[in-house]
Amino acid sequence: MTSISAIVVNYRAYEELDACLTSLRDQPDPLEILVVDQESDAAEVGPRKARHPGVLWLAQAENSGFAAGVNLAARHATGSYLFLVNPDSVVDAGTPKALAEWLAAHDEVGVAGSLVRDTDGSIQGSARRFPDLSTVIAGRSAWLTRRFPSNALSRRNVLTGASVCEPTTVDWVSGASMMIRREAFDQAGGFDARYFLYWEDADLCRRLKSLGWTTAYVPAAGVTHHGGRSSRGSARALIAFHKSAFRYFVTHTGAVGRIASPLAALALAIRLGVKLLLREPGRREVAP
Repeated sequence: MTSISAIVVNYRAYEELDACLTSLRDQPDPLEILVVDQESDAAEVGPRKARHPGVLWLAQAENSGFAAGVNLAARHATGSYLFLVNPDSVVDAGTPKALAEWLAAHDEVGVAGSLVRDTDGSIQGSARRFPDLSTVIAGRSAWLTRRFPSNALSRRNVLTGASVCEPTTVDWVSGASMMIRREAFDQAGGFDARYFLYWEDADLCRRLKSLGWTTAYVPAAGVTHHGGRSSRGSARALIAFHKSAFRYFVTHTGAVGRIASPLAALALAIRLGVKLLLREPGRREVAP
């Protein structure tokens, strides 16, 4: 069994984190478990340290974001594979082992992502194609995809679903449940810490592709993501999403795209404004 380090970046999601850590500790094969606790609350951490012995806690006074949190944990991790999972997720028995074994059997694959389901059993769009113009109208969270999920454009962008039962090569997978080969992670220099939240996973997979690595979606392995919808609706998360989307655009676009970047910034600002106006009040943040 190849050594696996499970990394959880937590931000004020202590109740959900308990269930996540239990699911990691109950895996058939032992894992090294590291928690980066952003804006750490000692009163909340103390009881959880007692309940989850053996977990390495990396308490942070401030919130540095998901990408920086993973990079910090990776510097302390000893595993040949890094398993990233959100604190509001419960990991199926055998998922880390299955993903690591897939990587071990496929030398060209740098990242493997599992199936990610909502609490109602529906499958989240955790494996996708790199964004292009079609993503604006048919991305995972676009109205067209929510209203007509089986349309051709959405199926082009979102590469998951009940019909996808076998491992398949994809452009990128969500950091909500992502196994990274340590060699590939180090070669890429880890995550780009300029991404506070969102799109850092797509950026990493794209940079790995340029280095010759591929990314796979392995739906036989799975996690249940309890807070995926609520975190995206919070104002702070919406702002971070659009800032990161613009960073991804300017990082990976060509010369023409860079010239047009002010238009892209304007379009994203308008989209953000609409999302903020339409969001449900009282949404709770569960991600860093």
